Amino acid sequence: MRVFVTGASGFIGSAVVPELIATGHHVTGLARSDAAAGAIERAGGTALRGDLNDLASLRAGAEAADGVIHLAYSHDFSQMEAAARGDRQAIENFGDVLAGTDRPLVIAGGVLGLGTGRFVTEDDRPSQAPHPRTANAQATLDLAERGVRSAVVRLAPTVHGDGDHGFIAALIGIARQRGVSGYIGDGHNRWPAVHRLDAATLFRLALEQAQPGSVLHGVAEDGVPVRGVAEVVGRHLNLPVVSVPAEQAAEHFGWLGMFLAADVTASNTLTRERLGWTPTHPGLIEDLELGHYFSPSS
Repeated sequence: MRVFVTGASGFIGSAVVPELIATGHHVTGLARSDAAAGAIERAGGTALRGDLNDLASLRAGAEAADGVIHLAYSHDFSQMEAAARGDRQAIENFGDVLAGTDRPLVIAGGVLGLGTGRFVTEDDRPSQAPHPRTANAQATLDLAERGVRSAVVRLAPTVHGDGDHGFIAALIGIARQRGVSGYIGDGHNRWPAVHRLDAATLFRLALEQAQPGSVLHGVAEDGVPVRGVAEVVGRHLNLPVVSVPAEQAAEHFGWLGMFLAADVTASNTLTRERLGWTPTHPGLIEDLELGHYFSPSS
């Protein structure tokens, strides 16, 4: 299959591209810089220069492909509305190209938008006014009515592995800066987690097999206690592990505070049943214990 991938040189995309190539697919990746283009080509793909605001490039990539995996997203929390608008524009553009073809469009979403304090499954939908990115996921699913084999892979908030610069790397950076490894309250709140290589396999399976309008969960562990993560971080950095009161979380953790307090657990049962997905890579705590998150270059 000829596959067009946005975000192909990113943390997840750089695992998805070799996964696709190793299983016989041909990949064209969207590249907004020479460095990104070089990374895609070294992985065995073809680079198409452009970005999410370049609708002509997006259209060209989709028109030449048998399927699209859309991973690119701006994670600038100071520009969330603008990021969501750009993402929606890209999804609508792909929908226009793929309408009536039964070709797949697979995008990345998240389980955090489904609310906290309850066990969520692939059949759950947001119970409150959704984050704009969550609304974009629903717009993708709605493309099934236009003859697009659309699917949303709702990822765990912690997608971990070597090279991670997301939530876990940020938490470690805050611990180094503050001189303590912190968690909020009693630290019993949980985050689902998935290794990026297992996530890459799921995106490939979704491209190949997912039914139109599918919701899939990129969740290998249904919920890892945040305190357990803080304890591993403290041990590796030789720092005390402390509880941060909820009212001080924003000051201590900055932007991460609003996410770190969430208690989210999510199932992958239906995803396993529908696609035969079986995560095989290290869990979050095991991955942290490997030490690569704490190397000088991290």
